[in-house]
Order: sequence, then structure tokens, then C-alpha cells
Amino acid sequence: MRFLATAIMIAMLSATAPAQDSTGPTITQPEWQAYRDAFVSAEGRVIDTANGNISHSEGQGYGLLLAYLANDRATFERIWSFTRTELMIRDDGLSAWMWSPDATPSVTDINNASDGDLLIAYALARAGEGWDDAEKLLQAGSIARTLAQSAIFEHDGASLISPGVIGFSAEDRPDGPVVNPSYWVFEAFPLLDRLVPNLGWAEVGAGGLDLIDRLTADGAIPADWMALAGDEAIPAEGFPPEFGYNNIRIPLYLMRAGHTGEILAQTAQIFDADFAPARIDVTTGERLEIMSEPGYRLMGAATACILEGTAIPADLATFAPTTYYAATLQLLTLDYLRREHRDCLPTPASPQGVAS
Repeated sequence: MRFLATAIMIAMLSATAPAQDSTGPTITQPEWQAYRDAFVSAEGRVIDTANGNISHSEGQGYGLLLAYLANDRATFERIWSFTRTELMIRDDGLSAWMWSPDATPSVTDINNASDGDLLIAYALARAGEGWDDAEKLLQAGSIARTLAQSAIFEHDGASLISPGVIGFSAEDRPDGPVVNPSYWVFEAFPLLDRLVPNLGWAEVGAGGLDLIDRLTADGAIPADWMALAGDEAIPAEGFPPEFGYNNIRIPLYLMRAGHTGEILAQTAQIFDADFAPARIDVTTGERLEIMSEPGYRLMGAATACILEGTAIPADLATFAPTTYYAATLQLLTLDYLRREHRDCLPTPASPQGVAS
């Protein structure tokens, strides 16, 4: 029975295989080696170098996805081994959100982060389908099923995803439910919906698009953490009222899922004339910190190219590791551009190497 279910799952997923699966790796070996050497430990821990060298489920998910896009099965297995043994210690099979090298035990907060679980499940599903690995499809399906059952909720007629299983609902907080708009990894939802049908992943994708559309209408800029208790969404209590490092990835997630129309244009206002996003005080509009690393600016340049045909500067299309998060977003943007918008890249359009 297990074999039959797996065979059916593989057949369903292969009917709509991503473009990358048939065209080969979109991240070059020198790029991936530079990233791996900078941020992936020997035991498979993806290290957040700008955040006390911690690891988190989000980073493990990104690492798995990038290893798949680079066609590096050995590193994928190392990252997955660390994730499974060190973070997936909850009773429900989801991941604890953070692992610290300076704490004993290394996991001090057992709560999950739903975007991390989403990324892990999505990367496993991509690898399972692309590498014809039935076990990874089963593992992805298990995470996707549990996350759907514990984190998807209905609010004002929309299906939304809670940032974590505990602490964000209307029962947990007076201003709840609280959501994080950047937790919608839009490219993952169609695949997870095919993997575990009828559990709400397609509806979550639609709910997220509607949420972001409302939060960015008429020039509005949402905070990373938004409370939905009232008639209008407002910055959540206990969090800085800032658009910041979480929400800067919203345009990238929209692009990677093919949402490149008006909703992308509404989010493009976060980038300045040099393509850089910023931490923004949403109560005053003040730009508190300009994020000038190439990885952040490439997202802005890609948005400008898609919306306006603006050429992407060559330096942004050449990968050179800076901090973990910026480097991650740069490689994900390069992967997207090489698959869907080679015309935006400087000539030659083939993948570039690593800056020396």
C-alpha cells in the first residue's frame, strides 16, 4: 500500500514538473561552492552569520532548496540530516524554529516557524520529484499535512497561515490573529496542494495574495507582523512597527510564483533608485536602514526589469557571498531570472561565476 501511494504521488507531481528540473541546475558549481563554504557546516547546519551564527528552520529550508537547485545531493543529505536530528524534535514532526551554538540544550524554544516548515517541505518535494526519490516525497507530505492541520486558519472568509502553532491566534493574543505576510512562500502552495490534496494549501495561496494586495494598496507598507483583530490590519503589539528583513522578500516570492502584475508593482515601492530595500517605520514612513548588499538590491533590480524593462547591473548578477540572508536571496533571484527572465540578465545570458 505504501508503494502504491508513493507511485501515485510521483505520477501526480511529474505531470507539472518545474522548468528547472528539465533544464539542469540554475546555480553554478562555483556559486554553490562559495555559498556552501561560507554558510553550511560539515554536519549540515546552515549558519546565519549576521545573527549570532544561529541556525533556524528557515535557513535549513533555504539550504535544502539551494542544494537541490545546484544538484548537490550530498550536501542536501547533510542539511536534511541536521534538520531531522536537531530541529525536528517536536512531537508533531514539525521543526523547532531556532538552534543556538551557545545554548545548552541548543534548542531553547520548541515552537515552530511556519515558513521554515513550508520551505523544508517544499524543498523535499522538489528533490523527491526531481531526483525520483519516493522517501523524500513521503517526508514532504508528512510535514505539509501536519502544518496544514495545525497552522492553517480561517479569518474573515480567507484561509491564512499562522506564523507558528503557538502564540499567534485570537485565543493566544488580544490583537490576534497575528500574521507575517512574508511567510507566504507562494511557489510552494501548488506543489503542496498536489502532494496532500484537499488540506487547504491552494486556498492559503489565494488568501495570501488577497492579504498582501490589501496591505499594500494605495501605497501602504505593511509591518513584518500584522494584527488582524480589528476592522483594519495594524502592526502587532510587542513587535517593532517596521517593514524589515522579513517582508523584503515578498516581491521575490511573488516573482518566483509568477505573480508579476499589479500586486508586484504595489510591493515595488520598497526599493529606492539604487534598487535597495530598507527597514521602514510604517508609522512615519522613515527609512531606518538601507539594505545595500547585492543580494537585497538584486531583488529590486529584478522587479524593475520585469515591470519596466530596466537593465540589471552586472555586479548584482555576479554572486559574491556577503551575509547568509542576502546571499540566499541573491541565489534565489538568480535562479528565477535564469529560468524565467534571461533577457533581464547582462550578456552573456548564461549563468555567471563568482566574483573574485
